[in-house]
Amino acid sequence: MYEFDWSSIPGAVPLLAKGMLISLEVTLTAIIVGILWGTILAVLRMSNTRWIAWISAGYVNLFRSVPLVMVILWFYLIVPQALKSIFGSGIGDIRLTSALIAFALFEAAYYSEIIRAGIQSIPRGQIAAGQALGLTQNQTMRLIILPQAFRNMLPLLLTQAIILFQDTSLVYVIGLSDFFGTAYKVGDRDGRLVEMLLFAGAIYFVICFSISRIVKTLQQRYAR
Repeated sequence: MYEFDWSSIPGAVPLLAKGMLISLEVTLTAIIVGILWGTILAVLRMSNTRWIAWISAGYVNLFRSVPLVMVILWFYLIVPQALKSIFGSGIGDIRLTSALIAFALFEAAYYSEIIRAGIQSIPRGQIAAGQALGLTQNQTMRLIILPQAFRNMLPLLLTQAIILFQDTSLVYVIGLSDFFGTAYKVGDRDGRLVEMLLFAGAIYFVICFSISRIVKTLQQRYAR
């Protein structure tokens, strides 16, 4: 029978903390850039100019139709060459840079759909009210529609953030040591892979479950 030995975990905490910082950096960057770029994509997709709406729809459908791990590899192969041609060889960790760009652009496609649904959930009478007040279309969208839409879709945005945090473990394919990758390497090094992966899973559970409780609380509050 397998005998568990958890003694290697305390000594691995500093390395695991560094890995967690990388996971959080990728997650937060993808959330911020993804929401900003996703908002622009959502607005463009609802444009009355057909070719603009088509380009936005094409972007969203492309990234939603390919696996994330493939996108990570695409950008890992493309971004280093592009950056080296611009900045030379004196650049930082190219794996982290390519992962940040890949996750941000990939998540923007998913956030775009959430935001578009949020905008469409606002009654069209709100737009007419804005125009009656003398606001332009952009001012109506920025001052009236988007604040209400973001309030309605906040639980969905947080749910997508949970999925995103879990997906950061996929950066192992380019050799980047995030929290999961670090736990695997340390466990393999110490011969305690089972214990380390169980510990990593527990950490993921605590973080994701805590955020899911926040999502549930927000959903109950907005349902009143």
